[in-house]
Amino acid sequence: MRTHDLTTVRNLGILAHVDAGKTTVTERILHRTGATHKTGEVHDGTTVTDFDPQERDRGITIFAAAVSCTWDGHRLTLIDTPGHVDFTAEVERSLRVLDGAVAVFDAVAGVEPQSETVWRQADRHGVPRIAFVNKLDRAGADLDRAVASIRARLHPAPLVVQLPIGREDGFRGVVDLVRLPSDAPDEARRRRRVLEEAVAELHPVALEEFCATGRVSAETLEKALRELTLSGDGLVVLCGAAYRDHGIEPLLDAVVAYLPSPADVPPVRADRPANPAAPVAALVFKVVATATGRLTYVRVYSGTLRKGDQVRDAGRTERIARVLRVQADRHSEVDCAVAGDIVAVAGPKAARVGATLCAPEAPVVLEPPVTADPVVSVAVEARRPGDSERLTSALAGLAEEDPSLVVRSDAETGQTVLSGLGELHLEVAVEKLRRDRGLEVAVGRPSVAHRETVVRGVAGMLYRHVKQDGGAGQFAHVVLDVSPAPEGFEFTSSVAGGRVPREYIRAVEAGCRDALAEGPLGGHR
Repeated sequence: MRTHDLTTVRNLGILAHVDAGKTTVTERILHRTGATHKTGEVHDGTTVTDFDPQERDRGITIFAAAVSCTWDGHRLTLIDTPGHVDFTAEVERSLRVLDGAVAVFDAVAGVEPQSETVWRQADRHGVPRIAFVNKLDRAGADLDRAVASIRARLHPAPLVVQLPIGREDGFRGVVDLVRLPSDAPDEARRRRRVLEEAVAELHPVALEEFCATGRVSAETLEKALRELTLSGDGLVVLCGAAYRDHGIEPLLDAVVAYLPSPADVPPVRADRPANPAAPVAALVFKVVATATGRLTYVRVYSGTLRKGDQVRDAGRTERIARVLRVQADRHSEVDCAVAGDIVAVAGPKAARVGATLCAPEAPVVLEPPVTADPVVSVAVEARRPGDSERLTSALAGLAEEDPSLVVRSDAETGQTVLSGLGELHLEVAVEKLRRDRGLEVAVGRPSVAHRETVVRGVAGMLYRHVKQDGGAGQFAHVVLDVSPAPEGFEFTSSVAGGRVPREYIRAVEAGCRDALAEGPLGGHR
């Protein structure tokens, strides 16, 4: 469906701890919306979004994958994100370009460690969320306990809008508490009353209606729930069992009803409104090398990006050869992408993650996603003598696709060192070298990155610089006081009266900054 009405667009991510059921939820959504004719299963390796061979072998999501579908006259673009902590950078890059999210929780485990991590990431980006408590058909599943866990560990105001029908293996569906059916059981009526009171405490219009009539109508509830979701003052909680296909249609209805459209979020910049007629500005959030060439994934924030357009990227000019609607590893070519769209483009040769593609006559730079510092490193080398150059090129390609991978050469050993966010992260990268590039690679033992810092202050450290090589000679006498700082590096000079030229003071600061690159104890930063 092509539409220029931004109010009918939803760009959302599926977020959760590993094994909470994100990919299963995504598969059921695609099937219910008619985007697929058969539901894929994680355990069978037949899912749409987990298409990479490593994902299917390991049974987990490793790479964020975008898919599109339609529901109730709305176009939905979903990004199924990884749940393992080693791939949290994929979540970060995805959240940077999303307008909303569905947070999936296990009804047995409740909030798990990675649930908290992705929740904080969404908070940082100001992404409105709704919650889906999954796996209510499992032994030990309990909606109320899961909601209590959400309230205690994530600190939102949960607003439960559904009542489960049956428990554990007997779970067979949900009752909608917002549009309560006339034959609803007494427990559903009680919970509807609890929902009305909770919403009235948070929303002034709902409170006014509740005080005047003693109840809150379905229409007022829906409007209030949407406004509370957009402001972050309330968290709509739904429930179900995705594997059994229970609760998926109500979840889709909630996505349309409560999550924001591109028109509901503030412009990325005041001079770049979410308007197809404005100058184009798009942010690169993913780069993938495929068998047919390089694909650059972008979120279009303003303007219209057309096939054949020339765009500016940090002083370079790139040409858009093709614009592609994304369906995981499959793509369909379209003529253009408008503000609010998430698409892939072919053509740009040098654009990196975080780059801004914009109209040459209206240059702009958008804030890039945050890249986490690596924490684990391994030495890698080619087993075959003639593969060293191919390995260097392949590692550069990996780092281009995933900026959280860092490649460097150890000055002391001469080894090539690959650093990432965890051992699994590095295992996946090395396996890509073997599978995709046909390289035989030897890998050293992982080493964990440490940091060195100043524990206590030292005053009056002296340094004398004397150099005589036949010219005028050099002499300097430097006195340094070093003390711990709350964060980062600060340099101040107490020299007064102009007795020391400013360029000399800047040289001392530069020397201090250089010294920070390698600590005195273990060589750590």
